[in-house]
Amino acid sequence: MQGQKTAPGVAVAATGFGLKGPRGWVFRGVGFDAPPGSLIAVAGPSGSGRTSLLLALTGRMKPGEGRATVGGHRLPKEMSAVRRISALAHVPGVTDLDPALTVGEHLRERALLEARFGDSLRALLHPRAERAARATRRIDTALAAAGLDPASLPKGSRTAVRDLERLEALRLAVALALIGRPRLLALDDTDLKLQARERAALWDLLRSLAEAGTTVVAVCAEAPRGAVVVSTAPDGGGRRGAQDGPGEAVPERREGRAGAAATPPDAAGEATRDGRGPHRESAGGTHDPRHEPTSDEPSGDGDHDDEETADALAETGRA
Repeated sequence: MQGQKTAPGVAVAATGFGLKGPRGWVFRGVGFDAPPGSLIAVAGPSGSGRTSLLLALTGRMKPGEGRATVGGHRLPKEMSAVRRISALAHVPGVTDLDPALTVGEHLRERALLEARFGDSLRALLHPRAERAARATRRIDTALAAAGLDPASLPKGSRTAVRDLERLEALRLAVALALIGRPRLLALDDTDLKLQARERAALWDLLRSLAEAGTTVVAVCAEAPRGAVVVSTAPDGGGRRGAQDGPGEAVPERREGRAGAAATPPDAAGEATRDGRGPHRESAGGTHDPRHEPTSDEPSGDGDHDDEETADALAETGRA
């Protein structure tokens, strides 16, 4: 990460933050205060509103009560501004990688879309060679930050996504999100289907990004040490500033208490969930520019609660 150029991170805070679906509260009463460059862990059991809270904090879902600020932008009033400074690296059903495309194809596609929709008009008028060199630098910088070396893959950058290990796929998802230099980076299901060694490596990566300046929000089953912990468990999780072991105190964890999760609903609806950078609806599907709203049916992976998210989406509608 040394020498990595990053956009400055943002402070994230919430008070009495909640989102209600047709069958009850998805999450409620969340409150925390995280300074810029924090690693924020959204922890709790499956079905407790973790994914919905992640999407609400990044401006992709409209909250029902309370307030939150992201880099000085208020939610829900300034959701579009929050979307512009945030990126979803890995959220099943929203940012799925195309298994048929190669690592290199994904990276080139994201760099081209970022240049088309993220750069200024003046930058688009630069000579083609200059624009190509800038795209290459963006890709190389993002790969270095994500800790993914294409040369270490079975077929290099021509390795298909379907042939990646889960940790490699997560690193690729992070690299794709970083191409746009977001100030807030979000990941869902961070520790799902990873061995202990792989989980440790991923948390080390997210810590390094936070230390370099980018604020990171990650959904997990168990929060790592040193993170700002926002609990969606019905009982609000552990105590503030709790110790992890005898004589081994960790930095204070600001915890958000969430109300009991709603009964998983059957209804599904539409919502604006546009990420920073392209969104691939499905394998071989169409691509949407980062500022165009999309309408998907949410899908999950492992303990990702499809029905809970669909319930919240049905309630929020289009931002």
